[in-house]
Amino acid sequence: MGGDLGERVRSVRKRRGLTQRELADASGLSVSLIRKLEQGDRPNVRVETARKLAVALRVRTSALQAGHTDAEHADAETSNLWEPVRRALVVPVRTDDADDPPTSRGVEAAVRALAPLVDGHRYRDIAQVLPGLLADAETLDDHEGRVIRARLLSLVAFLLVGNRQFDVAAMTVDRAVDAAPERGIAVGAINSLIWSHLRQGNLAAARDLAVEWADDLEPARFSTATPGRLAPWGRFWLYVANVCVRDNSPGATADALSLARSAAVRIGREMIYDRLPHRAFGPITVAQATAECAVTAQQPRQVLTIAEALPTAVPAATIGNRLRHRLDVANAHTQLRQYGEAVAVLREVRAIAPEWIVQQRYARDILGAVVEGRRTLTADMRELADFIRLEY
Repeated sequence: MGGDLGERVRSVRKRRGLTQRELADASGLSVSLIRKLEQGDRPNVRVETARKLAVALRVRTSALQAGHTDAEHADAETSNLWEPVRRALVVPVRTDDADDPPTSRGVEAAVRALAPLVDGHRYRDIAQVLPGLLADAETLDDHEGRVIRARLLSLVAFLLVGNRQFDVAAMTVDRAVDAAPERGIAVGAINSLIWSHLRQGNLAAARDLAVEWADDLEPARFSTATPGRLAPWGRFWLYVANVCVRDNSPGATADALSLARSAAVRIGREMIYDRLPHRAFGPITVAQATAECAVTAQQPRQVLTIAEALPTAVPAATIGNRLRHRLDVANAHTQLRQYGEAVAVLREVRAIAPEWIVQQRYARDILGAVVEGRRTLTADMRELADFIRLEY
C-alpha cells in the first residue's frame, strides 16, 4: 500500500471494488474531495474525515493515516503568551537570594495556589506565574523536591497541550517522567502526553501509550483494589476508547468502555484522583466519555439522552471534562441540524470559560458546520465566530 493518504485511499477503494462516486456516497463526503486526495492535491484531512473514509472502506483510520497527523498548532497570540514559560523550561532564570531560598514547602504551596487559576482556565494569569515557579522548583533536589518538580512539570505539560504547543509539551513530559522518583508520580504527565497525541490525531501513538499504562496499572486483585488505584487505571481505558472510536474499531471501543465502567461501578462515585490539574473518574466521567464516543460515531441522539441523565452540579461547570462534554452536546445538535441549540451551548461554554473555548478547534469545527448549514447567520453567531477565531 502506498505511503500517503491519497495513495492508501485509492488502493483500498480499488480492493473494495468501489468507484470514487460510490466511496463518496458511502462516506458522506464529496466526490471532489475524494479526487483531490487520490490525485495528491489534498495531502491530508482531519481525523473526522479520515474516519468517515475508514468506515466506508472497512479499515482502521490509522491504516489510512500512514503516520500523518492533523495537528492545529498555537496561533501567534497564544504562542507569544507562553513564550516566557517555554524559555523558562529551557533556561530557568532566577535571581539568587541567599536570605530567602526556595523551600519544598513554599514551592508546593505556590503550586497549590495555582488551582483556582487552572480550574478557571485563566491562562494569562498562569503564564505570568509559571516562569518563577519553574525556576524555584529547579533548586529542589531531595526526594520531596523531585515529587514537587515532577508534578509541576506535569501541570505545565497539561497546560501546553491545552494551548496547542505540542512539541514543547512532549519535552516537558519527558522531564516530568525523569524527575518522578516513582512511576506513579508520572501518571499525570502520561495522561497529558496521550491527550496530546489525541489532539494531534496521532491515533497509533495514543493507543499504544494508553494500553501500555492501562496494563501497567491494572490491579492484581480487582476485588481489593483501592479507588485511588482503580481511578487512573479506568481513566487510561477511557483514553483507549477515545482512540478506538476514532480509529473505526467499534469492538475495541466497547471493550475499553466496559473495562472503565467496571472500575467506575466498583468505586461507586465520582472521585478526584489528581487535584492539579483536576482529573476525576467515576460513573459521570464514564458517561461523558460514552457520549464522546457516540458523537464521534455519528450517534447524536444517544449523546443527548446521556446528557439529559447527567447531574447538572457534578462536576463543576468550569472543569475541562464538563466543558468538553458540553461541546459534544453542541456537536450532537449540529449533527441533527438543530443549529440554534448548538449555538446556545457554545455561548454557554464561552460564558463559563472564554479563554478555554478559544483554544478548542472542536468548537470552531462545530460552529463552522453551523455556518455551512445555515443560509444566514444571526448577529450573535457572527460575533461568536469572531471570538473563537473561526476562519473564513
